[in-house]
Amino acid sequence: MPEAGSFGEEPNLTSPAVVRSLVESLGLSPKRSRGQNFLVSRAVLERIVARAELSEDDVVLEVGPGLGVLTRELVSRVRAVVAVELEPAFAEVLGSTCAGAEDRLAVVLGDAAHLDPSMLASALREVGGAEGPTKLVANLPYSVAATVLLRAFERFGSLERATVMVQREVADRISARPSTKDYGAYTVKLALRARVVNRFEVGREHFWPQPHVDSAVVSLERDAQASEEELARVSTLVDAAFAQRRKTLANNLVAAGIERDLAEAAIIGLGLDPRVRAEALAPADFLELGKRL
Repeated sequence: MPEAGSFGEEPNLTSPAVVRSLVESLGLSPKRSRGQNFLVSRAVLERIVARAELSEDDVVLEVGPGLGVLTRELVSRVRAVVAVELEPAFAEVLGSTCAGAEDRLAVVLGDAAHLDPSMLASALREVGGAEGPTKLVANLPYSVAATVLLRAFERFGSLERATVMVQREVADRISARPSTKDYGAYTVKLALRARVVNRFEVGREHFWPQPHVDSAVVSLERDAQASEEELARVSTLVDAAFAQRRKTLANNLVAAGIERDLAEAAIIGLGLDPRVRAEALAPADFLELGKRL
């Protein structure tokens, strides 16, 4: 195992001037619609790597590697990295910014919004990680961040931990508590699979070009409350429960085709007022509600 940081000392990918020059040399213009804002802070980069709690046995999934500023920190510390990149030019440049790591880096050209085990199967076999990724570490493209994080825990049973940079508003949804404005179906479905273990804020000044929003890095550990089959069924219930936030839980369930008497009896069985709204229920309450229905 090489020493940490031993790959690609140049170029300095935390220098805004260097990053700008590299992007321009590729004939590209960063697209805000794809969240192409490049991290240019060594201090933030080091905090992300530390929070990821990497080991030399890990197989890491990275989404949106861009020029590879995080990628080359990862490949020097783990068994293998599979990076999913939508932009062909960025996928190609990883070969030079991560030079020397070819045996531990596989790049998949594709849209992470459709992340699926079959999408990564060949790449995982290539780097000897056919059992699946153990960690997700990424500066996620903001347009797909929430989808990618939940889907990773849903579809990769091997995934133990995720440390991801996301838009601050998405981080608020990830870590929201019941009866708050950010708490919703997404929060519940993710919380039934993983728990937030830490978070830190990242200002927009740490990126080039600067985004219009601030960011946060969130780490989660798998903490499945039931089998994935049961969680998939409960996910449908959760979507129905939050379909219209201003309606009561019972009314939303009735609108989804559940008989009112059954819906209200199940809610009362949880020790709740039948007029309660979905946002008042903790994630575990939805599991119990599903059993009662």
